Amino acid sequence: MSFSARIKKHLDDIRASYWFVPTVLVLSAILLAFVSLIVDSHPQFGKFRPDWMSDVVSAEGARAIVSVIAQSMIGVAGVMFSITMLAVSFASGQFGPRLIGNFMRDRGNQWTLGILISTFTFALLTLRAIENPHDEIAAFVPHFSIILTMLLALISVFVMIYHVHHVPETISASNIVAGLGRRLTRDVENLLESDPVEVTIYASEFVDVNMRTAGYIHNVAQDRLSAIAKEQGWVIELLEAPGEFMHPHRSVLRVWGATEPLDDEMASRLRGAVALGLAKTEKQNIIFVAEQLVEIVARAMSPGVNDPFTAISCMQWMEAGLSPFVQQDRQLNVYQVEGVRAKPISFEKLLSRSLGDCRTYVQDDALTRDTFLQVLERLSDLATKTNRAPIEALAEQVRSAA
Repeated sequence: MSFSARIKKHLDDIRASYWFVPTVLVLSAILLAFVSLIVDSHPQFGKFRPDWMSDVVSAEGARAIVSVIAQSMIGVAGVMFSITMLAVSFASGQFGPRLIGNFMRDRGNQWTLGILISTFTFALLTLRAIENPHDEIAAFVPHFSIILTMLLALISVFVMIYHVHHVPETISASNIVAGLGRRLTRDVENLLESDPVEVTIYASEFVDVNMRTAGYIHNVAQDRLSAIAKEQGWVIELLEAPGEFMHPHRSVLRVWGATEPLDDEMASRLRGAVALGLAKTEKQNIIFVAEQLVEIVARAMSPGVNDPFTAISCMQWMEAGLSPFVQQDRQLNVYQVEGVRAKPISFEKLLSRSLGDCRTYVQDDALTRDTFLQVLERLSDLATKTNRAPIEALAEQVRSAA
């Protein structure tokens, strides 16, 4: 079954959001608390109680332990959250606001917040269940739940240590650049390994499809478009790639073979295969990864920062991503399904949107300019005859501007 692009986009947004993992962990803690309290209320559980729990047999002692854990966890969670927000604020100012999504999607930050908040939730529910003796009714002390509370508190201590170590790593320029560079290299290699699907257009008639709202293309449900194309005997051409800005007066799809205006139901099905968002994402958009590296270069070479070594690192990682591509006379096809055609990404385009966009920022600095030319020279040595021409043209632009 093929889902619409909007559903896929919402699922991806949920999985990548900062609240999803903490929410799941809190709900798991609530479920675990109810299960553990049921176990504690079972009369046969007493014989499994460890001897070292004898110090907290009284309700007052149990309540004191759980209260300290609950208060500590919510306080530590607030501090950890403040540290994360401070890191995000620093990184957005230093490397660009478009990198905020990378920090919000960081699993380490999500799990840290989730474990601390879920420990607090578990302790709170356990604290509520502790009952003092009254009216000749014996006290209820959930020993098993207290053991779990102490175990979760111990885990939270190690999580706190990890988070203090993890946050400086996430805002390190070297780690940020390396992460983007690895994603660029991985995406290029994955697209090069895929076999292109040839889609030939035989029809001369076509109907264009526009979106009803404005925004950036996040992703395209290519399986859904392929199913519609096979069903109707059409060829569906994606006129713009993910990352492009669309509005109701700009066509996003062209349906070859359709001789009459599409009815509302079919038009809605086609629009449902394209998801728009408020900002660009890396989903199906290899160009956006390169743009993020360019943005870091631009900020690193600004007069207020003047950090040529970060710019050099970005260019070297761009070289790593372009190296497997420059050795092949082919283009990158993001969509590999029957009946769907889209503009492939040529080496010249990826070179222009990565190193080409860096030229303006690095050509006036001797150190970064020399590195830029060295990167182009190494790429030229690997390049095929066709791919060597745009590399040499870019190098000549830099030399002439020096």
